[in-house]
Amino acid sequence: MKEKIKEKYTLDPSSGSRRITAALNRDGANVQRGLIRRLMKSMSLKGLCPKKRLSIPDESAHKFPYLLRDIEVIRPNQVWSTDITYIITERGHMYLTAIIDVYSRKILTWELSNSLSKEFCITCFNKAVLKYGAPEILNTDQGSQYTNAKFVETVLNSGSKLSMDGKGRCLDNIWIERFWRTIKYDFLFLYEFKGSLNLYKGIRWFICYYNDERCHSSLGHKTPNEVYETSSLTFKKIA
Repeated sequence: MKEKIKEKYTLDPSSGSRRITAALNRDGANVQRGLIRRLMKSMSLKGLCPKKRLSIPDESAHKFPYLLRDIEVIRPNQVWSTDITYIITERGHMYLTAIIDVYSRKILTWELSNSLSKEFCITCFNKAVLKYGAPEILNTDQGSQYTNAKFVETVLNSGSKLSMDGKGRCLDNIWIERFWRTIKYDFLFLYEFKGSLNLYKGIRWFICYYNDERCHSSLGHKTPNEVYETSSLTFKKIA
């Protein structure tokens, strides 16, 4: 039961015992809220909610329009997408950020952190640019890690345009959201990781597998690396 609770909570960390009980019962568990409350307490899980005054807009936040509404993505490095997701461990939350190339679905870079800060998002972007060059457009949500001046300056100074999801529109960043679902349901929910180092090694293995071996029907049953590398060479020859 704890694993099922962890699965539901990881998908929606704002869930308390009431919502998780309802979700489990929809799946046919037939459990009482009192049991779920006790189990969540033993796991140190509680619904995350905004703290006092966090809903007040930050005057220093930089917002950008969503640029992908009518765009056709036809080549690698045209559009990258990035986001952050939660991972529940025995010692609390870990945070995973990644950058995906929208055309090939290749995970370009990723970072794991025990704190939700802008620095690990900046590091992830800089590593991707250093290895692959800057994209034409980087798409993010409107989280504070992406709207702060340092992150915005880093992206714009690379020569990229910055695109941001509409507020409350998670489908605007659907590519990275699909990857989060893949890594959670196909890997993270299936295993228990002892310590952050084992979690890091596990994520590293899965992303290598995802890029090198996992075929995608949307890519003509090719792997992300095959599409990225082949298309990159094609466009370099054309250029």
